[in-house]
Amino acid sequence: MSPPADREAPTARGVKRPATESRALWHVAPGVAELRPSNPAAAPPGALPVRARVSALSRGTERLVHLGRVPPEAAAAMRGPGQEGDFPFPVKYGYCLVGVVEEGPRAGQRVFCLHPHEERALVAPGFCAPIPDHIPDARATLAANMETALNALWDAAPLPGERAMVIGAGVVGLLAAHLLARIPGVAVTVVDRDPSRRAPAELLGARFAPPEEAPEGQELILHASASEAGLRLALEKAAFEARILELSWFGAACPSLPLGAAFHHRRLRLISSQVGSVSPALRGRRSHAERLALALSLLEDARLDALLGPVIPFAALPGRITALLDPPPGAPQPLCPLVSYGP
Repeated sequence: MSPPADREAPTARGVKRPATESRALWHVAPGVAELRPSNPAAAPPGALPVRARVSALSRGTERLVHLGRVPPEAAAAMRGPGQEGDFPFPVKYGYCLVGVVEEGPRAGQRVFCLHPHEERALVAPGFCAPIPDHIPDARATLAANMETALNALWDAAPLPGERAMVIGAGVVGLLAAHLLARIPGVAVTVVDRDPSRRAPAELLGARFAPPEEAPEGQELILHASASEAGLRLALEKAAFEARILELSWFGAACPSLPLGAAFHHRRLRLISSQVGSVSPALRGRRSHAERLALALSLLEDARLDALLGPVIPFAALPGRITALLDPPPGAPQPLCPLVSYGP
């Protein structure tokens, strides 16, 4: 039950939540979501009270959560900061929220939070990062995906002048291509079946090609399409001793790959890259917090706004989330849908 409108309710750990009623998005069945009252008792020790301004849907991971496709063996590793409930359902999930700290020493500070979609959140300080003044709220929601792309580049160790390809022009793929294109002499090609991805890919400094026109002899390939066909294409187009980084998470799917003669004769390297751990290249020298802060600083380029939208109000999210995360064939495929929490 919500506290009276003229009072503040202390949580079980002494953190106060503003009296205004708060709701969070919960996934309750395959393809079904609803808004539920927030639970202050679930707050972590020392939590910061954050009023949400905007959050983003991460279409890859959140689609698997929304459809109930998180495999049981991955449930523990998939558990996110601020999550309530357990997979498959009911579960409160998400990790791209931007808001303002409402009280305490950090009151008024804009923060990016690794936290689910919630109007007023109580967030552990370690999962809140200050947003640089020159980066707008909406673009700051890309921080988690930029962190994934950054970690992938640390794993990949790209070299100036390499021929590089990114397969899958979702948000992570396009951000990775954007970072690769900033390295001197690197020729980056983004490959995707959706021709509407050409414009953002070229805007961010990469070439674009449909799968049938993907170039041969690629020395570094980042695969981010979460499809067996995309990973097979990576193996097919890889040069001798090329590195293939797998950024996708397939959930319960088990892709079948041709790992026979060509794979061995060309001495290909297939490498898993996952953001849960700092890349070995900088592990022990960069903390998770430092990596997230760097990811936020890399969002200064206004061209990244092309990845954002559409914007929907939080109250409408349960009724529209399935179409945003899993649109039917032929429907528009948004890159990074945003959720607005009002003024």
